[in-house]
Amino acid sequence: MTPLTAAALVAAPLSRPPSPVAALVAAGLGFLLGVYVRELARGFRADPPDTRAEAREAFGRLRTLPVPHAPPYTETLTAAVLGLVAWRTGADPAFLFLAVTGVALGVVDARTRRLPDALTLPAYPVLAALLAGPRFWPALLGGAAALLLYGALWFARPDSLGFGDVKLAGLLGMALGALGAQAWVAGALGGHLLAALYAAGLLATRRGTLKSDFPFGPFMLLGTLGAVLWAGPG
Repeated sequence: MTPLTAAALVAAPLSRPPSPVAALVAAGLGFLLGVYVRELARGFRADPPDTRAEAREAFGRLRTLPVPHAPPYTETLTAAVLGLVAWRTGADPAFLFLAVTGVALGVVDARTRRLPDALTLPAYPVLAALLAGPRFWPALLGGAAALLLYGALWFARPDSLGFGDVKLAGLLGMALGALGAQAWVAGALGGHLLAALYAAGLLATRRGTLKSDFPFGPFMLLGTLGAVLWAGPG
């Protein structure tokens, strides 16, 4: 299959059937990985003076064996996401990798309102390698389309969308592109819909105003998770 032919076709749905066993194994592994995700996320700050030094320090925290802390929020979240993704994709390595990376990015963004390049950018080549084969070109097109779309939104309203969100969009667009055009649209719209509902909730409960700011990354990630669960094999 030529690159042009592969790019012209809508990516086929995931071929692996839902697997409860894979879900249980992945959830258990996810809880263990969640300990490392929590420690990695704690290494990133809202406004570091030196992002490279910050990244070295954050990843350096993984050299020692961390232990779960109570309450284990991050561990439980990682277990739940990995379990759901493994169940729906049959433990597809590309989507399991994205799940762990996504939890880390979501936790960091929720805590610091940042999406560090040290987490986002290295994930691009890894995800691309895991999507090698018939899914590669649809994934590449999906990532490029997401970068263009979110880049235009950032250019038009830089005060409401961070450039870290643009870079995250390209990563998520690759995964959604591998699932097909419908999943890509569902994931993109889902993130905006969830963010709008959250903003409406803030207004309804008087916990925010029309000018309130909140991290958008977690909603992008939730929208993508929803699209993966929806587009997976039934």
